[in-house]
Amino acid sequence: SGLYPLFLLKRYIPLYSIFLYIMSVCLRDCIINIFSEDGMGKVVEIPADMTARDLCQLLVYKSHCVDDNSWALVEHHPLLGLERCLEDHELVVQVQASMTSEGRFLFRKNYAKYEFFRNPLNFFPEHMVAWCQETNGAIPPSQLLQNFLNSSSCPEIQGFLYVKEMGRKSWKKLYVFLRRSGLYFSTKGTSKEPRHLQLLADLEDSNVFTVTTGKKLHSAPTDYEFCIKPNKRTELKELRMLCTEDEQSRTSWMTAFRLFKVPIPWQQALNTLQSSASRSVSENSLVAMDFSGRIGRVIDNPLEAQSAAMEEGYAWRKRSQRMNILGSPSPLHPCLLSSVIHRTQLWFHGRITREESHRMIHQQGQVDGLFLLRDSQSNPKAFVLTLCHHQKIKHFQILPCEEDGQIFFSLDDGSTKFTDLIQLVEFYQLNRGVLPCKLKHPCTLVAL
Repeated sequence: SGLYPLFLLKRYIPLYSIFLYIMSVCLRDCIINIFSEDGMGKVVEIPADMTARDLCQLLVYKSHCVDDNSWALVEHHPLLGLERCLEDHELVVQVQASMTSEGRFLFRKNYAKYEFFRNPLNFFPEHMVAWCQETNGAIPPSQLLQNFLNSSSCPEIQGFLYVKEMGRKSWKKLYVFLRRSGLYFSTKGTSKEPRHLQLLADLEDSNVFTVTTGKKLHSAPTDYEFCIKPNKRTELKELRMLCTEDEQSRTSWMTAFRLFKVPIPWQQALNTLQSSASRSVSENSLVAMDFSGRIGRVIDNPLEAQSAAMEEGYAWRKRSQRMNILGSPSPLHPCLLSSVIHRTQLWFHGRITREESHRMIHQQGQVDGLFLLRDSQSNPKAFVLTLCHHQKIKHFQILPCEEDGQIFFSLDDGSTKFTDLIQLVEFYQLNRGVLPCKLKHPCTLVAL
């Protein structure tokens, strides 16, 4: 009787060995090429079960960046003109297996990654959400958010979209409905009766991409194109091309696609964002302090706070000048230091063009307060602040002005002057001043 179990063991040992081999292959580390926006690449060895979020955290650590939950891994297809940010839960190796040889991963900032959770009502106007129209009332942001994350009560998104006919260059304007089961269009006006609805695209085994070359490559009616791409190596003719009238509408539709496709991982992302927010310092909790006396005090008067900040800036320059006179190791004259110190900052991008600044702002999310500084193309002594507000990009010229033999910088014709650009940026991070909003998110490039 003791031979029977031994017989079974010998019989199943080969199968067990095959199982172990398959598991070892599946869990084997894989090689991934990651590129930064300057085109430089980095080879990273990762396990097969590593998610996009885990890889972003690894790259943040290796690049010595600040982990502020705004870094993203981007799937980029230059020949098709497509790109999308991977969701936190996606397995990087699986995504790479579905990419063509020209596809690549980019590592960059995307401040819009979790923006829906902060301002859900800004993403979906009431006319786009069928549930809002049926209730005929104001929808609390928390209720709208939970309805999107709840698969059983997810609202329907509706509105007009330009749709490119498959295999043709022509576009049609159709009334479209986005449901958990797929994207449909109405064959009779805005009717949503089942007999009038036809399936445009299935959400399963597909992803939504931003189209970066829409007007040129696809003769799109506007610049705000996006597409639904199957999760496989796809040809251009297999893409479902869509187009909206403006950037806000495109953002709304693409966000809805992402929410409908993966509601449960989004709930986990919300929890991550909330826990991170609880650890961060709110800008409303920052106060000006005066430490000139024996004890510190809070400065309540905004004008006094501004004056104190300016005096502190002057005092810092005087100290640096005195240190240079006394033999400081820094060889820079204070005036020279003020003219070059900004070049060490992540938000300064030197001699880039206006078009390049637009591209960078767009790629990093187009959220309110996203900004960068650059050299002026029209005035070699001036600089330009490029700022995003309400998904529109605006430019403000920063001009030098001289007073008592010292050079200052101002963007409001000298009403508010700063000794260098760092001081200017720090001021407008706390005060809106003449700008449409405060400076919140620096447009940053990282070298891998």
